[in-house]
Amino acid sequence: MSVKTPVIAVFDIGKTNKKVFLWDTSFQIVFEKQQHFAEIVDEDGFPCEDLPALQKWIVSTFTELCQMPEFELIGLNFSAYGASFVYVDRTGEPVAPLYNYLKPIAEPFPYADFGGEAEFARKTASPILGNLNSGLQVYAARSKPFWSEVFKAFHFPNYLASLFTGRFLSEITSIGCHTALWDFDKGQYHPWVSAIEDKLPPIASESSMEMDGINYGFGLHDSSAALVPYLRTVSDEFVLLSTGTWCIAMHPFNESPLTAEELANDVLCYLQPNGKPVKASRLFGGHFHEEQVAMMEQHFGGSFKDLKFSDEVFELKSKASSVFECAFSSRNLTDFTDLASAYDQFMVDLVGQQIYSLNLLLKEAPVKQLLVDGGFSKNEWYMRLLAHAFPEIEVYAAEVAQASALGAALLVYEGELPQNLIQLKRY
Repeated sequence: MSVKTPVIAVFDIGKTNKKVFLWDTSFQIVFEKQQHFAEIVDEDGFPCEDLPALQKWIVSTFTELCQMPEFELIGLNFSAYGASFVYVDRTGEPVAPLYNYLKPIAEPFPYADFGGEAEFARKTASPILGNLNSGLQVYAARSKPFWSEVFKAFHFPNYLASLFTGRFLSEITSIGCHTALWDFDKGQYHPWVSAIEDKLPPIASESSMEMDGINYGFGLHDSSAALVPYLRTVSDEFVLLSTGTWCIAMHPFNESPLTAEELANDVLCYLQPNGKPVKASRLFGGHFHEEQVAMMEQHFGGSFKDLKFSDEVFELKSKASSVFECAFSSRNLTDFTDLASAYDQFMVDLVGQQIYSLNLLLKEAPVKQLLVDGGFSKNEWYMRLLAHAFPEIEVYAAEVAQASALGAALLVYEGELPQNLIQLKRY
């Protein structure tokens, strides 16, 4: 009789792609599957997630995984986008659509009753972002016809976990991501939450529960999940700079209170699975890169992917003075002789912005290491310019396969971790 491989299943649910992974106990991916669902619309005709189809796929896929003869399932968890609530009745059945956090907010929130917008944003570590402040979705839902049917309202990742645990529980990483629910000064729900608190499930005190030989997690907010592999394996204090469309720098060792100046520069706080705050700064870096590169390639021809890095880049100066506007957008392309010279200057300007954003986190709490993962970790300009700007910090390109899903898997695993969980390349 062949020996079954013990595996942990993680459903990694993004806005566009829905994936499932099986990790063995060396944390290698031994199985993966991807699914895409077309959006449906809510009662106002606004696009939203097809929750019934997604739920059906997750349950049927889980059954499939359990029946695979070569694997023995020992854990299950979920990483998913946050800022979205699922409203359920006493049986756990949804009574409303999974509303899209990009939908314009329907009901104004009485910020004036809680010290005004600036103080409310500072206390809750939540820039005023409309429905991206997901707690305000629940506040507005009180006037909806379905409200009388609502037994509990919980964040999307926690709802997905409840399909298997049968438990209605909130989890701290979802509560702590720009939701406007948490009072970071006091480490508890903000006073306004008393208006909806009876509908919020209790906060889980553990990261998982065991049933029938399987360790079930309660789901995590995907950005917080991506930090877990680093927290588990890196011994020195570090900042993780996760790059993609957004470049989000997360500083788990900066415990200074959020200031009004930081909030105005797109700094906020998340919560780690252990309940401790993570100060984070955001930059729309990948988006700026895509936008400006398209304009440069159209103007000069050719592709930036064919360019080679040169040390002459270090002699160029940046005019970065804001996290919101790339200095390059005010430059004239006719001032450059070719794509190479334009791209060099653009990357100096973009990394100048990134340095400005990072310094918001580092000025109060310096670290030994800066770990960069995601798309820009493979960009020679980005990595070398960062290393040049921070000579006192060890700057690494970090590679972790499917960091959000891996973080969710680690939280339901109790064995020893392998040494090579993260691949690092120093610049």
